Amino acid sequence: MTLVATAHERGITTLTLDAPAKRNALSARLVGELADAFTGCAKDPSVRAVVLSHTGTTFCAGADLKEPPNPYTFVALLRQIVEHPKPVVARVTGHVRAGGLGLLGACDIVIASTDSDFAFTEVRIGVAPAVISMPLLPRMTPRAAARHYLTGETFDAAEAVTDGLVTEAADDVDSALTPVLDALRRGSPQGLAESKRLLSARVLETFDQYAEDLVQRSASLFATAEAREGMSAFLERRDAAWVR
Repeated sequence: MTLVATAHERGITTLTLDAPAKRNALSARLVGELADAFTGCAKDPSVRAVVLSHTGTTFCAGADLKEPPNPYTFVALLRQIVEHPKPVVARVTGHVRAGGLGLLGACDIVIASTDSDFAFTEVRIGVAPAVISMPLLPRMTPRAAARHYLTGETFDAAEAVTDGLVTEAADDVDSALTPVLDALRRGSPQGLAESKRLLSARVLETFDQYAEDLVQRSASLFATAEAREGMSAFLERRDAAWVR
């Protein structure tokens, strides 16, 4: 059973994260399937743009703590989305946590329902949003990033728009997507690809400069006793030992 469903209509390919029982967590298998799907879209001349959507009430809960992806593989996926020759539009109608926010940062346009919510939960399990900082920090306002990285608070779609994480918050996401996708259909393949190259250049410079360091930093954090306690507390649905 595939974890990423694919559909195509009038130049738009929709890739749907389809592991709702695991809240679309980023397992090694899901990351691999998603990377393969994006590769297929890049090679297909009939694809004008890609929509990244989801089943269930959670867009993506972040890393699957039981079956995590190789960090280099996840970095490669984020970079693949950033430098993809076709525009990538995220469709969000639910919760987004941790590594799921990295996926949004890698996308070009993000449309979220007004009842969606977001949180950088890494700090609460003893790690940091290291790898996902590459696509996110160039897009988010510095003060917003500082608050969300450090507190792990949940925030809504309206705040996500103000912070630079989301393009538009809408009561009806599909109605909001319609004019965006119609406009992308009118763009020439070359025009879209070259415009996207201009938009992604600064983000890709961040990958070039920091990817290796951030992968190593993330791996070292997950290997600590504090992170093991944080992950155990999360899985056991209890407060970590450091909570006061």
